[in-house]
Amino acid sequence: MKQKQLFSIKLFPGICFVTFLALTSILGWTIPAGAADEKPIKIGVVTFLSGGAAGPFGVPARNGAEVLTEALNMGGKVPTPYATKGFGGAPIELVFIDEAGGVTKQVTEYRNLVQRQNVDLVIGYISSGDAIAIPPVAEELKKLTIIFDAGTPRIFEDGSYKYVFRTGAHATMDNVAAAYYVTENKKIKKIAGINQNYAWGQDSWNDFEAAMKALNPGVQVAVSQMPKLFAGQYGAEISSLLSSGAEVVHSSFWGGDLEAFVLQAAPRGLFKKSTVVLTAGETAMFRLANQIPAGTVIGGRGPHGVFAPDNELNRWFRKAYQERYALFPTYPAYKMVQAILGVKAAYEKAMAAAGGKAPNQDQIIAALENLTYETPSGKVEMALGKGHQAIQGTAYGTVKHVKGQLTIANIKHYPAAKVNPPEGVKSEDWIKSGFKKTK
Repeated sequence: MKQKQLFSIKLFPGICFVTFLALTSILGWTIPAGAADEKPIKIGVVTFLSGGAAGPFGVPARNGAEVLTEALNMGGKVPTPYATKGFGGAPIELVFIDEAGGVTKQVTEYRNLVQRQNVDLVIGYISSGDAIAIPPVAEELKKLTIIFDAGTPRIFEDGSYKYVFRTGAHATMDNVAAAYYVTENKKIKKIAGINQNYAWGQDSWNDFEAAMKALNPGVQVAVSQMPKLFAGQYGAEISSLLSSGAEVVHSSFWGGDLEAFVLQAAPRGLFKKSTVVLTAGETAMFRLANQIPAGTVIGGRGPHGVFAPDNELNRWFRKAYQERYALFPTYPAYKMVQAILGVKAAYEKAMAAAGGKAPNQDQIIAALENLTYETPSGKVEMALGKGHQAIQGTAYGTVKHVKGQLTIANIKHYPAAKVNPPEGVKSEDWIKSGFKKTK
C-alpha cells in the first residue's frame, strides 16, 4: 500500500521538521492507494508547543488536531456527518507552528506559513494578543484563517474581516455565565479580580464586573489586580485579595499563570475565604486534581471537556483521544476539533454547491459564513461578526473531592442566547443595557 506525506511538524522554526513519512513508519498511518493522487489540503496549525502554556493548552490542542485528522484521513472513522475522508475526499496535511515568542514572531511565522509553506489555510491562536495582531495580515495576504481559542471579543466587535473566522465563542459568554452562576448560588456584596494585564484579562474582568453590577445592583469592587502576563509570582496580589473582604474572586488566568496562582493561593487560604471563579479552570482540573480546593467554581470556555454533551461525536472523540494519549481531553482539544470540523463542514457544503468539484477559497468562505454545524461539544452557530464569530452555550460547576478524586458538582448550563450579545451589539453595551436582546 502506498504511503503519502500527510503531516509535518515544525517545533522550532528553522530547526526541526518531522515529516509524516517518518511518523507513518512509527504509527502505521496510511491512506488507501486510490487516494494517493489527491492533492492534500495543507493547514498551518499554530498552538503553544513550548513554555508555560504548552502543557495545559497548546499540547492538548495539538493532540486534538492529530487524533481527528488521522481519523478523517482514514475515512469512515468519525461519526456522521463527518464520515467522509479528509475534506471532500482530499487528505489533510498539518504543519505545526509554536505560538510561543510573542506577537512580532507570530506575524512573521504567519507570513512564512502563507508565503513560503503555501498552506491552504491557518488554524490557530490561543493568546488574544496574537489573535488581535493576525487578522489584518490575513486580510492583506487573502488567506482563510480560523481562530480556534483566543477569547477577546474585540476581534469582530472592533473589526470586520472577509478571510478571518473564530469558531469558538468569545469571552463575554464566559464572564456573563460566571456572573449568573455565582449570583444564583449566594448573595454578593463585594467582588475582586486577578487577571492578566492584556486584552484577554482586561476584557474578561470588565465583562464580569459589568455583569455582576447588572445582576446585583449595589455590588462593590473591592480590588482588581492586573499582574503582567506570565508573571508567575503573585504573593502581593494574593495578600491584597485576602484582605479585600470579597465574597467572590474572579480570574481568567490560563496556562502556567493559572497553575501558579492555584499553587500559591490555596495554601494561604484564599479559596476558603472567598469563592474563587476560574473561567479557564477546566484545563487544570486533571493536572492539579489534588491542589484545586473544594468549592472552586470552574468553567471550560464553552460546553467542552467535562461539560460536553453525551452525543455520538463526543463519545467517539473522548474514546479516541484517551486511547491515543492515555489522558482525558480538555477544552483546548475540543476547540481545535471544533475548528477543523467547521472547515470540513464548510468545504463539503461548498463542494456540494459546486456540483462535486473542489471548491475555491471564496466558495469555502461563503459556506462558512452563518454556518451551523455539529461537534463533540454540541451545536456551533456562526451567528456574530457578520457570520464570522461563533456562539455556543456554556456551563459552570463547583469542585468537589469524592474519595480523593476531583469531581464537578452543581453543573449549570446556560444557552447561547442568554450569555452572548445579539448580532451588531458590542458586548459591553449589551451587558450595560441589562442584557437586552435587540439593538
